[in-house]
Amino acid sequence: MNTTELENWYGTNFEKDLKGKRILFEDIEPLLKRLDASKFEKEILGTSEEGTSIYKLKIGSGKKKILIWSQMHGNESTGTKAVFDLFQFLQNPGSLESVKNDILNNCTLVFIPMLNPDGSKKFTRVNSKEIDLNRDAVNRVAKESNLLRSVLDAFNPEFCFNLHDQRTIFNVQGTKNPATISFLAPSEDLERTLTVGRRETMSVIVSMDALLSKIIPNHIGRYTDEFYPTATGDNFQKLGHNTILIEAGHYYDDYDREEVRKFNFFAMLQGMHFIATEDDYTDYKPYFNIPNNDKKCYDIIYRNVKNKEGKIEDVAFQYDYQVMKNELVFVKQEADRGQLTDFVGHKEYDLEKKELKKD
Repeated sequence: MNTTELENWYGTNFEKDLKGKRILFEDIEPLLKRLDASKFEKEILGTSEEGTSIYKLKIGSGKKKILIWSQMHGNESTGTKAVFDLFQFLQNPGSLESVKNDILNNCTLVFIPMLNPDGSKKFTRVNSKEIDLNRDAVNRVAKESNLLRSVLDAFNPEFCFNLHDQRTIFNVQGTKNPATISFLAPSEDLERTLTVGRRETMSVIVSMDALLSKIIPNHIGRYTDEFYPTATGDNFQKLGHNTILIEAGHYYDDYDREEVRKFNFFAMLQGMHFIATEDDYTDYKPYFNIPNNDKKCYDIIYRNVKNKEGKIEDVAFQYDYQVMKNELVFVKQEADRGQLTDFVGHKEYDLEKKELKKD
């Protein structure tokens, strides 16, 4: 796909009524209702533990089946925004009409745009019963986990897109760059065996990385592929549903992840178009050339701080997020101190041997 055309389309047509870091069901419901019913099949799949509706949408007529879900962690909303950008594209692709047609003629897409609305309200990873849906794939204690599995079993997708956010601590290994988008082809066993399904998943990721590398070079990472026996992606991959994990991370001065949503959208669109137009999934080896994620970032580092003993050190802070009076607020918390020369702050301040004043 032509990156200039993509950028031009996005600048005019992204879903402008969805923004910010905390995305609630009340934010997406009116957008769901105004989607073109002649293009999208819409239904309420079920409800969350607290009774909020969980929607399923379907579009396309092709044989290749793709399942996409977002916000299984309530505080990870970048993928949700990107999904609604994708809805805009599927209704009005502009000069990229051929890309849309390739996808919808060759694929059938099913979306669950917000799996954990209760967690989104509280801005927590877990649902209202303190269950991490991404670690509930085996026991399926949560209602939301069972709804997702019911769609998987009934739809039987060839590919899945599992959309997450990752913390600002991650950088691209060997660089000071934040890991803005990270990919993962989940393992199916402790040995991380390169099964046919994993190789197919990797080949799709290779195409996504190739596109994004033209736009944000050296900001793309590879998430750890250690096997988690109860994780959703690992289990879906093991069941034969090739699962592409997208972790949306940090970009410069983009704590609301409004730029990152664009890169997430580009990645999804490229991945879907690759699946729609290719049957050869043998080009998987470049997946291993994508640098690993590393953990060398902090939100803020104050350099050359004089501590109580008069010694000079660096002090690092991370932002935490809390809902206060129904608003999301940043809370700065000390994360580390000492000689942090191997770390980078998304913002850095040199105090030149002065004491750090609390704020």
